[in-house]
Amino acid sequence: MKRFDLSLYLVLDPDLCGGRAGMVETARIAANHGVRMVQLRAPNWKKRQWLETALALKQVLAGSGVALIINDQVDVALAVDADGVHVGQADLPPEMVRKLIGPDKLLGLSVASADQLAASSLAGVDYLGVGPIYPTSTKTDAAPVLGLSGLTELLSSINLPVVAIGGIQPGICAPIIAAGAQGVAVVSAICGQPDVAVATAALRREIDHAICHV
Repeated sequence: MKRFDLSLYLVLDPDLCGGRAGMVETARIAANHGVRMVQLRAPNWKKRQWLETALALKQVLAGSGVALIINDQVDVALAVDADGVHVGQADLPPEMVRKLIGPDKLLGLSVASADQLAASSLAGVDYLGVGPIYPTSTKTDAAPVLGLSGLTELLSSINLPVVAIGGIQPGICAPIIAAGAQGVAVVSAICGQPDVAVATAALRREIDHAICHV
């Protein structure tokens, strides 16, 4: 049985982190202060940039127990032997991704609405990324916000682990965990922060407290 921890999931942003070196350093620090999964997402990059950054992330995360997830780029994930792949609604269908990556890698799927959930094949999917929960500026093509009520409603129809994403900042994680999500995915709450270690550790404490009180 696969073991994975969605509680604090970092999605790297090349602009906020200041390019490849900043992404790798952010991931290194965050992994040492409570992040459990790191996703490489850089939609405007060329393939070689993806590969070089993924290899560097693989190196800094080695031995940490933190899973490295590659957004969309299945070939890059396979090339670096990443822990998994995350796809969106417009990417390769999950069942095809599962055939490519095999049975042992993690596979995540983004879902933004009840209609998307109903239309999605969840065969082979290990977890869902649900959102945006709140307005976000880090994804220009984001769907309409769900809010806590929308998240709660969707969770009632989902039988997979869920990580909530979209506009999540310190101080608002507890209601998301209380609603039934297994964790939160953050971008700007860690990427580009003046002190990544302090920002990550504060989120870790907040989430741990929320989980203890569910």
